[in-house]
Amino acid sequence: NFNPNLRALEPPYPCRSPSSKSLSRCKTDVNAPLLKGRGVKLPRHLDARQKGVVSKVALLLLPVCVCFSNPPHPSKKQKYPQKKTPPAMHAFGRSFLASRALVRPLSSHASSSLKASYPNIVASLPSPSVGLITLNRPKALNALCDALLDDLLHAARCFDDDENVGCIVITGSDKAFAAGADIKEMQDKTFSQCYSRDMFAEWGGVADVRTPVITAVSGFALGGGCELAMMGDVMVCGESARFGQPEINLGVIPGCGGTQRLIRAVGKSKAMEMCLTGEMMGAQEALSRGLVARVYEDGKVVEGALEMAEKIAGKGRLAAMAVVETVNAAEELSLREGLRLERRAFHGLFATEDQKEGMKAFVEKREAEWKHK
Repeated sequence: NFNPNLRALEPPYPCRSPSSKSLSRCKTDVNAPLLKGRGVKLPRHLDARQKGVVSKVALLLLPVCVCFSNPPHPSKKQKYPQKKTPPAMHAFGRSFLASRALVRPLSSHASSSLKASYPNIVASLPSPSVGLITLNRPKALNALCDALLDDLLHAARCFDDDENVGCIVITGSDKAFAAGADIKEMQDKTFSQCYSRDMFAEWGGVADVRTPVITAVSGFALGGGCELAMMGDVMVCGESARFGQPEINLGVIPGCGGTQRLIRAVGKSKAMEMCLTGEMMGAQEALSRGLVARVYEDGKVVEGALEMAEKIAGKGRLAAMAVVETVNAAEELSLREGLRLERRAFHGLFATEDQKEGMKAFVEKREAEWKHK
Protein backbone atom coordinates (compact mmCIF):
# COMPACT_ATOMS: atom_id res chain seq x y z
CA ASN A 1 0.00 0.00 0.00
CA PHE A 2 1.35 3.39 -1.02
CA ASN A 3 0.63 6.80 0.43
CA PRO A 4 -1.36 8.70 -2.24
CA ASN A 5 0.70 11.77 -1.32
CA LEU A 6 4.14 10.55 -2.29
CA ARG A 7 6.96 12.89 -3.18
CA ALA A 8 10.27 11.47 -4.34
CA LEU A 9 13.53 12.58 -5.81
CA GLU A 10 14.73 11.52 -9.22
CA PRO A 11 16.43 8.12 -8.99
CA PRO A 12 20.20 8.25 -9.47
CA TYR A 13 20.00 5.36 -11.91
CA PRO A 14 17.44 4.24 -14.52
CA CYS A 15 14.61 2.02 -13.44
CA ARG A 16 15.38 -1.57 -14.38
CA SER A 17 13.02 -4.49 -14.55
CA PRO A 18 13.39 -8.10 -15.69
CA SER A 19 11.59 -7.62 -19.02
CA SER A 20 11.26 -4.89 -21.61
CA LYS A 21 7.50 -5.00 -21.26
CA SER A 22 7.69 -4.45 -17.52
CA LEU A 23 10.28 -1.72 -18.06
CA SER A 24 8.02 0.08 -20.49
CA ARG A 25 5.07 -0.10 -18.13
CA CYS A 26 7.31 0.98 -15.23
CA LYS A 27 8.50 4.09 -17.06
CA THR A 28 4.99 4.99 -18.15
CA ASP A 29 3.17 4.48 -14.89
CA VAL A 30 5.71 5.52 -12.27
CA ASN A 31 8.86 7.27 -13.43
CA ALA A 32 7.18 9.80 -15.72
CA PRO A 33 4.98 11.34 -12.99
CA LEU A 34 7.92 11.36 -10.58
CA LEU A 35 10.15 13.19 -13.01
CA LYS A 36 7.42 15.55 -14.19
CA GLY A 37 5.67 16.57 -11.02
CA ARG A 38 7.68 14.92 -8.24
CA GLY A 39 4.53 13.28 -7.10
CA VAL A 40 2.55 10.22 -8.09
CA LYS A 41 -0.95 8.99 -7.39
CA LEU A 42 -1.35 5.31 -7.99
CA PRO A 43 -4.65 3.88 -9.35
CA ARG A 44 -7.05 2.71 -6.74
CA HIS A 45 -7.19 -0.77 -8.24
CA LEU A 46 -4.18 -2.68 -9.58
CA ASP A 47 -4.08 -6.21 -10.93
CA ALA A 48 -1.47 -8.69 -9.72
CA ARG A 49 0.91 -7.97 -12.60
CA GLN A 50 0.79 -4.24 -12.02
CA LYS A 51 1.36 -4.66 -8.30
CA GLY A 52 4.45 -6.74 -9.02
CA VAL A 53 5.90 -4.10 -11.34
CA VAL A 54 5.16 -1.26 -8.91
CA SER A 55 6.73 -3.22 -6.06
CA LYS A 56 9.96 -3.68 -8.04
CA VAL A 57 10.04 0.02 -8.84
CA ALA A 58 9.43 0.93 -5.19
CA LEU A 59 12.37 -1.18 -4.09
CA LEU A 60 14.63 0.53 -6.61
CA LEU A 61 13.53 3.97 -5.42
CA LEU A 62 13.78 3.25 -1.68
CA PRO A 63 17.35 4.59 -1.21
CA VAL A 64 16.33 8.06 -2.38
CA CYS A 65 12.63 8.12 -1.62
CA VAL A 66 11.38 10.77 0.78
CA CYS A 67 7.78 10.52 1.84
CA PHE A 68 5.84 13.43 3.33
CA SER A 69 2.22 14.00 4.13
CA ASN A 70 1.64 16.72 1.56
CA PRO A 71 -1.38 18.90 2.47
CA PRO A 72 -3.89 19.50 -0.34
CA HIS A 73 -3.72 22.75 -2.26
CA PRO A 74 -6.31 25.17 -0.82
CA SER A 75 -7.62 26.02 -4.28
CA LYS A 76 -8.36 22.41 -5.20
CA LYS A 77 -11.42 20.58 -4.02
CA GLN A 78 -10.54 17.14 -2.77
CA LYS A 79 -12.43 14.26 -4.29
CA TYR A 80 -11.61 11.99 -1.40
CA PRO A 81 -11.30 12.98 2.28
CA GLN A 82 -7.73 13.52 3.38
CA LYS A 83 -6.27 11.43 6.17
CA LYS A 84 -5.15 13.26 9.25
CA THR A 85 -1.52 14.32 9.17
CA PRO A 86 0.40 11.79 11.25
CA PRO A 87 2.54 12.84 14.20
CA ALA A 88 5.97 14.26 13.48
CA MET A 89 7.66 11.01 14.44
CA HIS A 90 5.65 9.10 11.85
CA ALA A 91 6.47 11.65 9.19
CA PHE A 92 10.14 11.44 10.04
CA GLY A 93 10.02 7.68 10.18
CA ARG A 94 8.51 7.44 6.71
CA SER A 95 10.81 10.03 5.22
CA PHE A 96 14.16 9.08 6.69
CA LEU A 97 14.14 5.60 8.16
CA ALA A 98 12.28 4.09 5.20
CA SER A 99 15.45 4.35 3.13
CA ARG A 100 16.80 0.92 2.29
CA ALA A 101 20.29 2.05 3.31
CA LEU A 102 19.06 3.04 6.75
CA VAL A 103 16.32 0.63 7.73
CA ARG A 104 17.31 -1.76 10.50
CA PRO A 105 16.97 -5.44 9.58
CA LEU A 106 14.26 -7.28 11.43
CA SER A 107 15.62 -9.05 14.47
CA SER A 108 15.58 -12.82 14.44
CA HIS A 109 15.01 -12.69 18.20
CA ALA A 110 11.61 -11.86 19.60
CA SER A 111 11.51 -8.54 21.39
CA SER A 112 11.42 -9.01 25.16
CA SER A 113 12.44 -7.34 28.36
CA LEU A 114 15.92 -7.42 29.87
CA LYS A 115 16.59 -10.59 31.87
CA ALA A 116 17.37 -10.43 35.56
CA SER A 117 20.71 -12.14 34.87
CA TYR A 118 22.70 -13.66 32.01
CA PRO A 119 25.21 -16.53 32.12
CA ASN A 120 27.91 -14.73 30.13
CA ILE A 121 27.33 -10.99 30.52
CA VAL A 122 26.22 -8.47 33.10
CA ALA A 123 23.58 -6.01 31.91
CA SER A 124 22.73 -2.98 34.01
CA LEU A 125 21.46 0.59 33.96
CA PRO A 126 24.02 2.87 35.65
CA SER A 127 21.52 5.63 34.96
CA PRO A 128 18.02 5.59 33.48
CA SER A 129 19.32 6.76 30.10
CA VAL A 130 22.46 4.60 29.73
CA GLY A 131 22.68 0.83 29.31
CA LEU A 132 25.88 -1.00 30.30
CA ILE A 133 26.80 -4.48 29.02
CA THR A 134 29.87 -6.14 30.55
CA LEU A 135 31.25 -9.32 28.97
CA ASN A 136 31.70 -11.83 31.79
CA ARG A 137 33.73 -14.93 30.94
CA PRO A 138 36.83 -14.13 33.02
CA LYS A 139 38.37 -17.62 32.88
CA ALA A 140 38.30 -17.56 29.08
CA LEU A 141 39.33 -13.88 28.81
CA ASN A 142 35.83 -13.14 27.51
CA ALA A 143 36.26 -15.41 24.48
CA LEU A 144 33.21 -14.96 22.28
CA CYS A 145 31.20 -18.17 22.25
CA ASP A 146 27.72 -18.57 20.77
CA ALA A 147 26.07 -18.38 24.18
CA LEU A 148 27.81 -15.11 25.03
CA LEU A 149 26.83 -13.66 21.68
CA ASP A 150 23.19 -14.61 22.23
CA ASP A 151 23.24 -12.88 25.62
CA LEU A 152 24.94 -9.80 24.19
CA LEU A 153 22.50 -9.45 21.30
CA HIS A 154 19.48 -9.94 23.56
CA ALA A 155 20.60 -7.29 26.03
CA ALA A 156 21.61 -4.84 23.28
CA ARG A 157 18.25 -5.18 21.55
CA CYS A 158 16.39 -4.75 24.83
CA PHE A 159 18.27 -1.52 25.52
CA ASP A 160 17.69 -0.46 21.91
CA ASP A 161 13.94 -0.95 22.34
CA ASP A 162 13.88 0.96 25.65
CA GLU A 163 12.70 4.51 24.93
CA ASN A 164 14.48 5.79 28.03
CA VAL A 165 17.93 4.55 26.96
CA GLY A 166 19.85 6.99 24.80
CA CYS A 167 23.26 5.28 24.70
CA ILE A 168 24.72 1.80 25.26
CA VAL A 169 28.21 0.97 26.56
CA ILE A 170 29.82 -2.43 25.90
CA THR A 171 32.93 -3.34 27.87
CA GLY A 172 34.91 -6.29 29.22
CA SER A 173 37.31 -6.78 32.11
CA ASP A 174 40.46 -4.84 32.95
CA LYS A 175 42.57 -7.68 31.54
CA ALA A 176 40.67 -8.27 28.30
CA PHE A 177 37.81 -6.73 26.42
CA ALA A 178 37.58 -10.01 24.50
CA ALA A 179 40.49 -12.24 23.50
CA GLY A 180 38.76 -13.44 20.34
CA ALA A 181 36.28 -16.11 19.34
CA ASP A 182 36.14 -19.35 21.31
CA ILE A 183 38.65 -21.56 19.44
CA LYS A 184 37.65 -24.71 21.31
CA GLU A 185 34.09 -24.22 20.09
CA MET A 186 35.21 -23.75 16.47
CA GLN A 187 38.12 -26.11 15.93
CA ASP A 188 36.13 -29.19 14.87
CA LYS A 189 33.60 -27.42 12.64
CA THR A 190 33.42 -28.40 8.98
CA PHE A 191 32.93 -26.23 5.92
CA SER A 192 29.35 -27.43 5.48
CA GLN A 193 28.54 -26.50 9.09
CA CYS A 194 30.09 -23.03 8.73
CA TYR A 195 28.51 -22.36 5.35
CA SER A 196 25.02 -23.71 6.08
CA ARG A 197 24.80 -21.64 9.26
CA ASP A 198 26.44 -18.62 7.61
CA MET A 199 28.76 -18.56 10.60
CA PHE A 200 29.27 -15.14 12.24
CA ALA A 201 26.48 -13.50 10.21
CA GLU A 202 24.47 -13.00 13.40
CA TRP A 203 27.32 -10.95 14.89
CA GLY A 204 26.21 -8.10 12.66
CA GLY A 205 23.26 -7.60 14.98
CA VAL A 206 25.48 -5.51 17.24
CA ALA A 207 26.16 -3.07 14.40
CA ASP A 208 22.43 -2.94 13.55
CA VAL A 209 21.53 -1.37 16.92
CA ARG A 210 20.30 2.16 16.20
CA THR A 211 20.92 3.56 19.67
CA PRO A 212 24.49 4.95 19.83
CA VAL A 213 26.93 2.30 21.08
CA ILE A 214 30.25 2.98 22.81
CA THR A 215 32.76 0.13 23.09
CA ALA A 216 35.16 0.59 26.01
CA VAL A 217 38.32 -1.51 25.65
CA SER A 218 40.75 -2.42 28.41
CA GLY A 219 43.51 -4.96 27.89
CA PHE A 220 43.34 -7.26 24.87
CA ALA A 221 40.89 -6.88 21.99
CA LEU A 222 42.03 -9.60 19.62
CA GLY A 223 40.41 -11.32 16.68
CA GLY A 224 36.67 -11.37 17.23
CA GLY A 225 37.16 -9.05 20.21
CA CYS A 226 38.71 -6.38 17.99
CA GLU A 227 35.96 -6.94 15.42
CA LEU A 228 33.27 -6.60 18.09
CA ALA A 229 34.86 -3.38 19.36
CA MET A 230 34.81 -1.95 15.82
CA MET A 231 31.06 -2.61 15.55
CA GLY A 232 30.39 0.18 18.02
CA ASP A 233 29.79 3.74 16.94
CA VAL A 234 32.51 5.18 19.22
CA MET A 235 35.47 3.25 20.61
CA VAL A 236 37.51 4.32 23.64
CA CYS A 237 40.27 2.43 25.38
CA GLY A 238 42.74 2.35 28.26
CA GLU A 239 46.47 2.99 28.01
CA SER A 240 47.26 -0.73 28.14
CA ALA A 241 44.79 -1.71 25.41
CA ARG A 242 46.09 -3.93 22.61
CA PHE A 243 44.30 -4.49 19.31
CA GLY A 244 45.06 -7.28 16.85
CA GLN A 245 43.82 -9.70 14.21
CA PRO A 246 45.93 -12.82 14.82
CA GLU A 247 43.73 -15.26 12.86
CA ILE A 248 46.60 -15.83 10.40
CA ASN A 249 48.33 -17.79 13.19
CA LEU A 250 45.40 -20.23 13.23
CA GLY A 251 45.39 -20.86 9.50
CA VAL A 252 42.32 -18.68 8.85
CA ILE A 253 41.48 -15.01 8.30
CA PRO A 254 39.28 -12.55 10.22
CA GLY A 255 35.69 -13.62 9.66
CA CYS A 256 33.58 -10.93 11.28
CA GLY A 257 34.73 -7.67 9.77
CA GLY A 258 38.46 -7.59 10.46
CA THR A 259 39.41 -7.30 6.79
CA GLN A 260 36.60 -4.81 6.09
CA ARG A 261 36.12 -2.49 9.07
CA LEU A 262 39.80 -2.34 10.00
CA ILE A 263 40.88 -1.05 6.58
CA ARG A 264 38.28 1.72 6.82
CA ALA A 265 39.65 2.74 10.20
CA VAL A 266 43.43 2.51 9.79
CA GLY A 267 44.02 2.26 6.03
CA LYS A 268 45.08 -0.57 3.73
CA SER A 269 48.77 -0.90 4.62
CA LYS A 270 48.27 -1.04 8.40
CA ALA A 271 45.29 -3.38 8.07
CA MET A 272 47.35 -5.65 5.80
CA GLU A 273 50.22 -5.65 8.27
CA MET A 274 47.99 -6.56 11.20
CA CYS A 275 46.11 -9.29 9.32
CA LEU A 276 49.22 -10.79 7.63
CA THR A 277 51.59 -10.73 10.60
CA GLY A 278 49.16 -11.00 13.52
CA GLU A 279 51.00 -8.18 15.30
CA MET A 280 49.16 -5.96 17.76
CA MET A 281 48.57 -2.22 17.88
CA GLY A 282 48.88 -0.17 21.05
CA ALA A 283 46.49 2.42 22.43
CA GLN A 284 48.37 5.54 21.35
CA GLU A 285 48.85 4.27 17.81
CA ALA A 286 45.15 3.34 17.68
CA LEU A 287 44.34 6.91 18.73
CA SER A 288 46.65 8.49 16.17
CA ARG A 289 45.22 6.32 13.38
CA GLY A 290 41.61 7.04 14.31
CA LEU A 291 40.67 3.55 15.49
CA VAL A 292 39.70 4.94 18.92
CA ALA A 293 38.30 8.33 19.89
CA ARG A 294 39.93 8.68 23.34
CA VAL A 295 42.51 7.00 25.56
CA TYR A 296 41.87 6.97 29.31
CA GLU A 297 44.02 5.96 32.23
CA ASP A 298 43.78 2.27 33.04
CA GLY A 299 40.99 1.70 35.50
CA LYS A 300 39.03 4.75 34.35
CA VAL A 301 37.92 3.53 30.92
CA VAL A 302 34.38 2.54 31.89
CA GLU A 303 33.99 5.72 33.94
CA GLY A 304 35.04 7.81 30.94
CA ALA A 305 32.79 5.84 28.59
CA LEU A 306 29.79 6.29 30.88
CA GLU A 307 30.46 10.01 31.11
CA MET A 308 30.46 10.23 27.31
CA ALA A 309 27.33 8.07 27.16
CA GLU A 310 25.50 10.42 29.55
CA LYS A 311 26.39 13.34 27.30
CA ILE A 312 25.11 11.52 24.20
CA ALA A 313 21.95 10.35 25.98
CA GLY A 314 21.28 13.97 26.95
CA LYS A 315 20.76 14.92 23.30
CA GLY A 316 17.62 14.45 21.23
CA ARG A 317 17.16 10.73 20.46
CA LEU A 318 16.05 11.20 16.86
CA ALA A 319 18.97 13.44 15.96
CA ALA A 320 21.41 11.01 17.61
CA MET A 321 19.99 8.07 15.67
CA ALA A 322 20.17 10.11 12.47
CA VAL A 323 23.85 10.84 13.13
CA VAL A 324 24.59 7.14 13.68
CA GLU A 325 22.79 6.04 10.54
CA THR A 326 24.16 8.69 8.20
CA VAL A 327 27.77 8.41 9.39
CA ASN A 328 27.69 4.61 9.17
CA ALA A 329 26.11 4.78 5.71
CA ALA A 330 29.03 6.95 4.53
CA GLU A 331 31.24 3.85 4.45
CA GLU A 332 29.02 2.26 1.81
CA LEU A 333 27.83 5.21 -0.29
CA SER A 334 29.50 7.44 -2.85
CA LEU A 335 30.07 11.05 -1.80
CA ARG A 336 27.19 12.25 -3.97
CA GLU A 337 24.74 9.71 -2.54
CA GLY A 338 26.01 10.29 0.98
CA LEU A 339 25.52 14.05 0.73
CA ARG A 340 22.02 13.52 -0.61
CA LEU A 341 21.21 11.15 2.23
CA GLU A 342 22.59 13.66 4.74
CA ARG A 343 20.43 16.45 3.34
CA ARG A 344 17.28 14.32 3.41
CA ALA A 345 17.99 13.30 7.01
CA PHE A 346 18.53 16.97 7.88
CA HIS A 347 15.28 17.91 6.12
CA GLY A 348 13.42 15.07 7.83
CA LEU A 349 14.38 16.30 11.29
CA PHE A 350 12.38 19.46 10.63
CA ALA A 351 9.31 17.27 11.03
CA THR A 352 10.19 16.60 14.67
CA GLU A 353 9.26 18.47 17.82
CA ASP A 354 12.88 18.30 18.97
CA GLN A 355 14.00 20.49 16.06
CA LYS A 356 11.47 23.15 17.01
CA GLU A 357 12.46 22.96 20.67
CA GLY A 358 16.20 22.92 20.00
CA MET A 359 16.21 25.98 17.77
CA LYS A 360 13.77 27.85 19.99
CA ALA A 361 15.94 27.13 23.03
CA PHE A 362 19.03 28.38 21.18
CA VAL A 363 17.32 31.65 20.26
CA GLU A 364 16.03 32.07 23.80
CA LYS A 365 19.48 31.19 25.25
CA ARG A 366 18.28 28.35 27.46
CA GLU A 367 18.75 24.59 27.72
CA ALA A 368 16.57 22.55 25.37
CA GLU A 369 14.01 20.17 26.87
CA TRP A 370 14.01 17.24 24.48
CA LYS A 371 10.81 15.28 23.92
CA HIS A 372 12.45 12.69 21.65
CA LYS A 373 9.70 12.97 19.07
